[in-house]
Amino acid sequence: MAATQSAVAGAKWSSQFAFLMAAIGAAVGLGNLWRFPFQAGQNGGSAFVFVYLICVVLIAAPILIAEVAVGRNQRRSAVGSPAALARSLGKTQGWGAIGLVGIVASFLVLTTYSVIAGQIMAFSLMAFLGEFGDRAPGAALSLYDGPGWTVFWFSLFLLMNIVIVARDLRRGIERVVTLLMPLFFILIIALAFYALTIGDAGAAFAYLFSPRFDELSPQIALAAMGQAFYSLAVGAGAMITYGAYLDAKENIAGSAGLIAGADTLVALTSGLMIFPVVFAFALDPAAGMGLIFNALPNVFSGMPAGAFIGGVFFFLAFIAALTSSVSMLFVSTVLACEWLGWGRAAASWIIGGAAWAIGLVGVFVSGMDHTIDFLAGSVFLPLSALLCAIFVGWVVPRTVMRDELHNAGDGVFSLWRFLVRWLCPVGVATILAFGIVAEFSG
Repeated sequence: MAATQSAVAGAKWSSQFAFLMAAIGAAVGLGNLWRFPFQAGQNGGSAFVFVYLICVVLIAAPILIAEVAVGRNQRRSAVGSPAALARSLGKTQGWGAIGLVGIVASFLVLTTYSVIAGQIMAFSLMAFLGEFGDRAPGAALSLYDGPGWTVFWFSLFLLMNIVIVARDLRRGIERVVTLLMPLFFILIIALAFYALTIGDAGAAFAYLFSPRFDELSPQIALAAMGQAFYSLAVGAGAMITYGAYLDAKENIAGSAGLIAGADTLVALTSGLMIFPVVFAFALDPAAGMGLIFNALPNVFSGMPAGAFIGGVFFFLAFIAALTSSVSMLFVSTVLACEWLGWGRAAASWIIGGAAWAIGLVGVFVSGMDHTIDFLAGSVFLPLSALLCAIFVGWVVPRTVMRDELHNAGDGVFSLWRFLVRWLCPVGVATILAFGIVAEFSG
C-alpha cells in the first residue's frame, strides 16, 4: 500500500483557526441540526446529553486525536499516512486500510448526502422568494417538483464541491470554511434567539434538558455512544487528511477539545433553534427530516418575516452540508493525487463525476440510499475508527505519539493513551456490532 509520493507536498493550513474551521465544518453536518436534538429529546433529555458528553470525551475525541496525529506524522493521504507510518516501524503497510475504509465510507455518503443538500438549496431559495406563504401541505413546489429538479439541485450542489476541492488548499477549502463557518455560528445563534423569543422556550428546554435518568437504558446509552461517535466525523478519513496539513507546532489535543466542544454546542443550539417553534405550533418533534421539509416551511410562512427566517434557516443547513461534503470529496481527491499521480483539478472532476453517477442512480432506484447509509454509517465508519484505535494504541510506539502530542501534559497524554488502547476499541466495536445486528434483525 505504498504511495509514490505525498500529495500534501509541503502545503499547510495558514493558521490553527483555518484548521479548526475546516475540522469543525467537517464534523458539523445536517445530523447536528435535527438528529441530535431529536435523539436527546426522545431518550431522556439531559440524561442522554450527559451520556453523550461522556462518550465524546472518552471515545470519540481520543480517536479524533489519533487520526490527526497519524496524518501530521506522515503528511500523506488518509491511506498513505498510516501505511507509511507502519512501514517506518517495520510493520505491514496493510494498516493503510484504516484510511481506505474511511474514504470509501465518505465517498458513499457523499452520493446520498448531496441529494438532500440539493433539496436544502432549493428550499432556501423558495423560502426567500416567499413561495411557502400560500402553499398547502403536500402541494407541488415550483423549484423542487419531480425528478428533473431533484437532479438539477443535486448536480449543482456536487458541482460546487468539485470547484472548491479542485483548487489548492488555501484558495479552496480554507477560503470557504473560514468565511462560512463564522457566518454559520452567527446565524445559528441568531435563529436560536429568535425561536426562543417567539416560540415555546419552556417546552423546548424541558424536552432537551429535563433530567430523566429513569429513562436511561442500555439501548439509550448505545444511542448516545453512536451519536457521539458519528458527530465528530471520526472514521471518515477527513481528520487524517486534514491533520496532514497541520503545522507541527499546533496543539492537537487542544484542537480536538475545541472541535468536540463546538460540535456539541452546535447540536444543542440546533435544538433551541428548532424545538421552540415545533412546540409552539404543535408539530411532531419525532418527524426528523420530514419535519424540516414538510412542516417547517408552512410554519415559517406564518411567522413575522417568515420568508426571510425560513430562507436563513435553510441557508444555515446548506452551510452545514457544504462544509461537511467538501471534506468527503477532498479525502478521495488527495488519495487519487497521491496514488495515481493525478492533478488536483482532474481528480476532483473524475471522483466528483463518479459520485454524481452513483447519486443519480440513487435518485431513481428506491432503497439504494438506505443500503449506502447502512454500509457507510454502520460498517465502514466504525470499522475505520476501530482499526485506527488498535493501530495507534497497540502498534505505534508510545514515543512516536508522544512526539506528535508534545503540547499535551504528561497526565493528559497518559490518559489519552489509556483510552485509545482500551476503552475506544471496546466502545467502537460495540457500535459496529450493534449496528450490524440492528440492521439484520429488522
